[in-house]
Amino acid sequence: MGNNLKAIVAFVPFNNCQKYLLEDLEEMPVDKMVDLSSRQLRRLPLHICSFRELVKLYLSDNNLNHLPPELEQLQNLQILALDFNNFKVLPLVVCTLKQLCILYLGNNKLCSLPLELRLLQNLKTLWIESNCLQYLPEVVCELSLLKTLHAGSNALRTLPPQLQCLQELRTIWLSGNLLSDFPPVLLNMPFLEVIDVDRNSIRFFPSLAHLPGLKLVIYDHNPCRNAPKVAKGVRRVGRWSEETPEPRKRSGAVIDITLDEKPLLPPAAKTKPE
Repeated sequence: MGNNLKAIVAFVPFNNCQKYLLEDLEEMPVDKMVDLSSRQLRRLPLHICSFRELVKLYLSDNNLNHLPPELEQLQNLQILALDFNNFKVLPLVVCTLKQLCILYLGNNKLCSLPLELRLLQNLKTLWIESNCLQYLPEVVCELSLLKTLHAGSNALRTLPPQLQCLQELRTIWLSGNLLSDFPPVLLNMPFLEVIDVDRNSIRFFPSLAHLPGLKLVIYDHNPCRNAPKVAKGVRRVGRWSEETPEPRKRSGAVIDITLDEKPLLPPAAKTKPE
């Protein structure tokens, strides 16, 4: 009943209705965090933009498709969660928040990212999973401090060679895309620690044994005929990993061996960073 009522109230812009949705949030919290997730909001209340010392703003699971220009006042913001909304384009005002370290954009309707994203040079974690991306926007390759990139559940078929410029990148999640080949650029990124290409269409894996930083590779649910070779101590999750040998060829036929092990997938829903 409560959520249904909020859904109705969200259409009504009167102040009293907005207070109901915000539960009388009139002053900036002491912890400098505002969580307005799952409030059925269709617009961001402007008075939130007056909390100039705000560090964390969670707007997940609402009905937002735009943001007010006044958001630019939040120049101390480090974490912004816009996932599970209705954004078709990323509002440019987000790109003015130059202290952002973590940006959640997953589960929207984004087909691209603006070039202005390059202004977020402090960004270390970017979640763009479950959107409508047919290619990884090259502007992502200009985020020089990026450590974690979650681009799963899109329609990516390849990755730009410029990605190797991200020498701080340690984890890349690419599960649930349309990759038919293992992205060659990843072979030139020795600093990667986690590579996830689960649930793609990769038929052959090159050797990854030359990647000294690699700790985990997830390659399950691909129509592959081999497992990627890795250095000693690197964990593989997929067919023919540590527990069973690769199939032997007999008269040109391949004997498939499957595992019962459940693959280690990235979290289905994010947890709020400390």
